[in-house]
Amino acid sequence: MDTTATQRPPQSAVEKSTVRKVAFRVVPFVALMFFINYLDRTAVGFAAPNGMNADLGLTAAQFGFASGVFFIGYILLEVPSNVALVRFGARRWLSRIMVSWGIVAALFTWVQNFEQLAILRFLLGVAEAGFFPGAILFLSLWVPSQHRSKILALFYLAQPLTTVIGAPLAGLLLQSNGVFGLEGWRFMYLVVAIPAIVVGIIAWFYLTSPKDAKWLTEPERTWLLTSLDDENAAKIKAEAKKAKAGAKKASTFSALKMGRVWMLAFIYFGFIYGLYALAFFLPTIIDGFQTTAGVKFDFVQKGLITAIPYVPAAVVLYLWSRDATRRGLKTWHIVIPALVGGVSIPLALLAGSPAATIAIITVTACAIFAALPNFWTVPTQFLTGVAAAAGIALINTIGNLAGFSAPFITGWVHDWTGGYIVPMFVVGGFMLISALLMTILASRGKAVDADAEQTDVTALVH
Repeated sequence: MDTTATQRPPQSAVEKSTVRKVAFRVVPFVALMFFINYLDRTAVGFAAPNGMNADLGLTAAQFGFASGVFFIGYILLEVPSNVALVRFGARRWLSRIMVSWGIVAALFTWVQNFEQLAILRFLLGVAEAGFFPGAILFLSLWVPSQHRSKILALFYLAQPLTTVIGAPLAGLLLQSNGVFGLEGWRFMYLVVAIPAIVVGIIAWFYLTSPKDAKWLTEPERTWLLTSLDDENAAKIKAEAKKAKAGAKKASTFSALKMGRVWMLAFIYFGFIYGLYALAFFLPTIIDGFQTTAGVKFDFVQKGLITAIPYVPAAVVLYLWSRDATRRGLKTWHIVIPALVGGVSIPLALLAGSPAATIAIITVTACAIFAALPNFWTVPTQFLTGVAAAAGIALINTIGNLAGFSAPFITGWVHDWTGGYIVPMFVVGGFMLISALLMTILASRGKAVDADAEQTDVTALVH
């Protein structure tokens, strides 16, 4: 889906300074929230091979279920939570979400068995529901569409950096056996939970809206509000044209019935399937190198090896999204990463050595993270207001079904086949399906009437 204007007019000094200020004042804080969010939800992946599975007597399938059941609670409240964000405001709602998940995350410190682990993972999903789509929606309200690839890329950097920073940190914490009388993995859970509560409280006072941002000059605020109003007016105008043609006005329920929203949801499913298969099982795969390659790693070394794929992934994410901003979003900005990820991930475990395996997994990580921020610029191009909240939440909800199915299916197939080769082929297959669906969606855009180009998702990429 290419943006309708591939040749962008020169930016004014006010536009440049405004976007720069948003990038430095708003994005880092929301990215920090995302960093903590992703660290808390994936901490189970670090704990599993480093004492938790043994202490709780978990099989691979049980670990996969406990990892994935998070997304059941998450999915059940995703759309209602994002609609509530519009009603109560991002500042209040995102703050509430963070404090809630921080409290639940701390309870993992005292988990005693599989049943308790599964219940807490479910409750963590309930507490976190709405955070990610809410953050995407919040950031989309701060910049016009032509700048969203850049802003969302900066935001998305938090995800690979969570592993780059979080994996070695988890390794250090896992070595802390005996602190407060806790095993290392329990102490890790406690430490990573506290920042969510602290930052959630700060968010209540820090987050604001463009019209209330005192750090913008009057010309900057005027440009930003005018640009956003003009963009929303164009969407409303296009909706009015569709209404004359017999289409219903975009609303919560109409957004949930849009075919293009569902198509995007299934595309996102493939990306998330790959993302969480890596996030939850990469530490376990690395731990397996000790048996297959006859090597020995301590906790910190495991953490550093886990972080390796995510360093270049962060660089590729930024450069790829920067190119999308410069050219205007193209189909291949999403399709090529999906193809590369789909082909590379099943080959990783056929590489024959730990170094080659990590090298191929690095390619996969680069592909997944290159696609994600560009993907998320698409829904906000044709949805606004409560319809945007509902549509983004639905896409994230369906996509995150993969968050449950990926670890559960991966663990179950591992137990069935005795290895990770077949599960990784399944992961690759889902990513290839995403590439195919994106191509189909793009081809349909060629038939869209020019009058609807500003609001129809299929006209955004061709």
